[in-house]
Amino acid sequence: MITLVGVGHVFDIERQVRFVIRSTAPGAVAVELDPARYQALKEPQKRGSAPLPYQLLALTQRRMAKEFNGKVGQEMLVAVEEGQSLGAKVLFIDVEASQMFRRLWVSMPIKEKVLMFLSGLTGLVASKKQVEAELERFEENESEYMELMAQEFPTMKKVLIDDRNDVMASRIAKAEGQYGSVLAVVGDGHVDGITKILARPDTRVLRLKDLRAMNVPEGCVTAGNNCDVTIHFTVGTGQA
Repeated sequence: MITLVGVGHVFDIERQVRFVIRSTAPGAVAVELDPARYQALKEPQKRGSAPLPYQLLALTQRRMAKEFNGKVGQEMLVAVEEGQSLGAKVLFIDVEASQMFRRLWVSMPIKEKVLMFLSGLTGLVASKKQVEAELERFEENESEYMELMAQEFPTMKKVLIDDRNDVMASRIAKAEGQYGSVLAVVGDGHVDGITKILARPDTRVLRLKDLRAMNVPEGCVTAGNNCDVTIHFTVGTGQA
């Protein structure tokens, strides 16, 4: 059994992530991290040097996280913690971030670098309302949104989305074979691509919009405490 949980790295969704993992009790919990990024999230005060695209993205995410009362990547740390507490195998399934961003920077033509820089500056001043509007655009027509991204930022789309989808889908499938069931916590923009690569009609999916709408009381994530929260998975491309 494969379960994909789409998250946003700037939102306050730790309680929902913890509840979903505890409710499904998978054999393995896979997270969209590499070991170095995991350590960086655990010890943010030890930030080292990183390629410009990485620094720009990190700065933008930290600013947005403040708008949404969250901490960047906190949902990933919670997923790791919850997996460990359940005795599940915890797997880091993403590519190595520093190398990925260096490859991106070297591969990008000048025009795309300029557009990325300008887009990053826009992100640094975007309001909470603007972020919500952009997220709504993505949720309303994900395929069109990704197509536009591919037209404007083709290198970025390939390196940051498509190539990573291939790697993470392969590692998720392998994890299922080893541990029987795997729940993967990945950025919501990766969910559709990974689902298509896996091509499994029984893959369970929980998207970010449903995760954010899920009301999980404090007591629901306490060990041994039952509660009445329903998790609305979709299965494959159809409704559960």
